[in-house]
Amino acid sequence: MGLINRRNLLAAGTAGLAAGCDCGAPEGLPVTGGAFRERELRMVTTWPKDFPGLGEAASNVGRFITEMTGGAIRVHVFSAGELIGAFDSFDAVSNGSADMYHGAEYYWAGKSKAFPFFTAVPFGMTASEIMGWTEYGGGQQLWDELAAKFNIKPFIAGNTGHQLGGWFKRPIDSLEDLKGMKVRMPGLGGEVLRRIGASAVALAGGEIYSALQSGAIDGAEWVGPWNDLAFGFYREAKYYYWPGFHEPGAQVSIGVNLDVWNSFTPQEQSIILAACREANHLCLAQFTHFNSIALDQLVQEHDVQVRRFPDDIIKALARESKAVLEEAAASDDITRRVFESYKTSLLKMQKWSEISDEAFMQARRTTFSF
Repeated sequence: MGLINRRNLLAAGTAGLAAGCDCGAPEGLPVTGGAFRERELRMVTTWPKDFPGLGEAASNVGRFITEMTGGAIRVHVFSAGELIGAFDSFDAVSNGSADMYHGAEYYWAGKSKAFPFFTAVPFGMTASEIMGWTEYGGGQQLWDELAAKFNIKPFIAGNTGHQLGGWFKRPIDSLEDLKGMKVRMPGLGGEVLRRIGASAVALAGGEIYSALQSGAIDGAEWVGPWNDLAFGFYREAKYYYWPGFHEPGAQVSIGVNLDVWNSFTPQEQSIILAACREANHLCLAQFTHFNSIALDQLVQEHDVQVRRFPDDIIKALARESKAVLEEAAASDDITRRVFESYKTSLLKMQKWSEISDEAFMQARRTTFSF
């Protein structure tokens, strides 16, 4: 990805503000800066236009910032493709062509193999666990150090919860069935698929359906039932597999240009942090609620077959995941330190999760019903 000309992007942004989400002060809210300096910010995202859940999380961050500053700081949110391509968002914020992005950190793995740990890694942390590590286990400090190398200040700003394993045009009954398949899966999960013989393809969300339809890919993971239903993947692939080994609690983020971040007052910085945390809370609640509704619709109304990956596939995925993560850790010093911090926190929290969430869910499933 080449660098983006700041002057050209700003000119396009000025002409295209009407096309983006203008998260300005709601009707009836007086626009008064008070202690805040009036300014306008451009947020670029990796999400398709009108994308439920993650797209809404991006809009929520912008709306909350605007509301909490009484309209003084207005955030204009642009979907992927409106100003720049989805995967150009990082460079745009890094070089100052845009003020902030909303996206998934594993999209930046080409910049550093440490970035995926702040979204999700295979057989890694659940939503509550990655929040625990980032907020209290030293993750944020390492993330700050990593992103600062690229002139960016990062924050948690959403979580999908557990994602499913993906859609396939034909049944997957054994490890042999996956070999040679072309499957859309980004990040380290995609590398794990390559290790077991599949061909992993990185596609932006808006390109997945057409690739399935044309036969360019044989399968694809995206998010979960809610988003996947909206994209209509069930029309092209009827087999929906679980568990999603690759993203057990996918965290998404806001990245603010570091120069822009440093230009804010402490009060303004606190408001941006609060806006991100509120968006994160609502995003996880949304996915938990709407995934359950959408899963039922997929099965009852669209005859989707929800299947568990065979044991030999899960074992192979686990084996290769460990190797991929260890190799990533050996790539450079910052990735090694991120990996060690992540692993230490996961091993501690895993013990708690096993006797709390996992044990309770098993007990509820086997002994209780309304």
